[in-house]
Amino acid sequence: MREGNALAYRVQKHAARRLHYDVRLELGGALKSWAVARGPSLVAGERRLAIAVADHGLGYADFEGVIAPGRYGAGVVLLWDRGTWEPEGDAVAALASGSLAFRLHGEKLTGRWRLMRMKPRPRERQESWLLIKSQDAAARGPGDPDILDEQPCSVATGRTVDEIAAAAARVE
Repeated sequence: MREGNALAYRVQKHAARRLHYDVRLELGGALKSWAVARGPSLVAGERRLAIAVADHGLGYADFEGVIAPGRYGAGVVLLWDRGTWEPEGDAVAALASGSLAFRLHGEKLTGRWRLMRMKPRPRERQESWLLIKSQDAAARGPGDPDILDEQPCSVATGRTVDEIAAAAARVE
């Protein structure tokens, strides 16, 4: 699902058992994915826990709707941001080493970011990473408004999570 020669980037706001944001980066023919419980932050240096989850197919990149109860990921999915990304260096090697620096060219998120793998804890089932915004022109200060509160709606449809859920309930 390349966008020209660029790699696709998406963030899906996912109201499942708990609200979280799924950050997805196209790489190797799939969407590498991390669940970020508190969502991405534009505050430079602020660390957000990002749990590595199963890769998703490229066809899932623009999904917005409701995943039925009983299915993996059940809940409402909103396409919160979309665009392209570019790794700084070899992305495959960087992920393997546990530190991926990259640039986002999204509708909401832009600039330099880093994913850093944390040291595994005993009995941990999934890899824990940190999503960190770098200091650049797109970064905000700690007292600035939160982008998640400022721009809660879908980049595809302009709807909220509740509006997506209500539309799906009317169809049932």
